[in-house]
Amino acid sequence: MREAQRIANLPPYLFAEIDRKIAAKRAEGVDVISLGIGDPCEPTPRHIIDALCREANEPVNHRYPSYFGLPAFRQAIAGWYRKRFGLEFNSETEVLPLVGSKEGIAHIHIAYVDPGDVVLVPDPGYPVYHAGTILAGGISHFMPLTAENGYLPDLTAVPADIAARAKLMFLNYPNNPTAAVATAAFFEEVVAFAKEYGIVVAHDFPYSEITFDGYEAPSFLSTAGARDVGVEFHSLSKTYNMTGWRIGWVLGNPEVIEALGRVKSNIDSGIFNAIQKAGIVALEGPQDCVEDMKRIYLRRRDLVVRTLGELGIKVEPTRATIYIWFKVPPGHTSASFADLVLEKAGVVIPAGAAYGPSGEGYVRISLTVPDDRLKEALDRMAQTM
Repeated sequence: MREAQRIANLPPYLFAEIDRKIAAKRAEGVDVISLGIGDPCEPTPRHIIDALCREANEPVNHRYPSYFGLPAFRQAIAGWYRKRFGLEFNSETEVLPLVGSKEGIAHIHIAYVDPGDVVLVPDPGYPVYHAGTILAGGISHFMPLTAENGYLPDLTAVPADIAARAKLMFLNYPNNPTAAVATAAFFEEVVAFAKEYGIVVAHDFPYSEITFDGYEAPSFLSTAGARDVGVEFHSLSKTYNMTGWRIGWVLGNPEVIEALGRVKSNIDSGIFNAIQKAGIVALEGPQDCVEDMKRIYLRRRDLVVRTLGELGIKVEPTRATIYIWFKVPPGHTSASFADLVLEKAGVVIPAGAAYGPSGEGYVRISLTVPDDRLKEALDRMAQTM
């Protein structure tokens, strides 16, 4: 049997590979500590779980859900954006719930990319940006994110002929994997660039609430003209420790929302209604849980930055996200250092090159393990360096 060429061109998914490595080492009897996937170890807040349990006992919630989400959930999303960013959205035409934002990020390629079209992909970046391009038959043009440029893409470096063929541009700030943040001036530049070339901007925004030291992440859609060119993806996964619940959304330009909704209604389904109703409780209920998680991640961030500094690896304290991005020691590639740490220390860290060519020479640490296990992982790593 011959696979479709799009599948043959598709690399193994990074986090599936991490799961495979963890399983193999544990089968050898190794006590593996994974600092790989950004999956919060703390539980979903109790009031959200209680809402799910309550709604799961209602028979009406077990019928097929709408492809376009419950009106009340769409309204809750619009209300959260109003409260958080001072932005108004029409919940009927500018908001679309998703089975986790990954679903929409993958499917927006189907809505806009024909074979041979170009997608502007941040490098390093979330692997689905590039994988979705491959599956749609498009061509990824990688935009390098370098430390020298604050991990922002240099739009002036995108050749004019490439920009003219581009249909989509992905952005992600606060950023995974680098933890960089964007400036208002950069977002203004993005809007002007997208208008000049007729590009749809897809801003991935799941880490908006995980910020430190007084920093508050701006929505791309707060930028003048942004709604003319783009949409923003978000989810409840990181904000409320709900990664396994698979509930997110996209909002913004109504034409893009309609096109993505058309794709979704043909090949996907809606979110279990009980989960949507619990999502309403998350967005409209008490937000103390978010502040509690920020304090936990701040404490872990400081532990990692301090420990790496003691090992001679200088890392500036990050202002957002649940990640630390740092250069590997001299003499190593990203992969060789990640392999060394796994083999000698039993600690999983993703190689930066797995996020794109410009990630070479870096690795990423996730702060989503308990403090004692994080400290143990760092102690083990120290013995290999």
